[in-house]
Amino acid sequence: MGDAGEGLVDTDSKIQERMEELQMSRAQARKPAIKNQEARRKVESLKLARKEMERQLENTPHAVRRTQITSAIEDLDRRIAGIEI
Repeated sequence: MGDAGEGLVDTDSKIQERMEELQMSRAQARKPAIKNQEARRKVESLKLARKEMERQLENTPHAVRRTQITSAIEDLDRRIAGIEI
């Protein structure tokens, strides 16, 4: 009868190990989603900054400032393109 009890203990430990593995895999599966949300927020923020730069470009008559704003817009475009969502 002692052997039957050991089998139950082994089964319980295997079930517990499997449940822990599932929890770990679920936790890892959630991490990329959080990372994507962060990237999505960064992209949205950069797009808002780009819109503001476009507004300033339309309203600025000075050539030097227009050049600066154009460079800033190009930099924002590069940064947006570099972020993976």
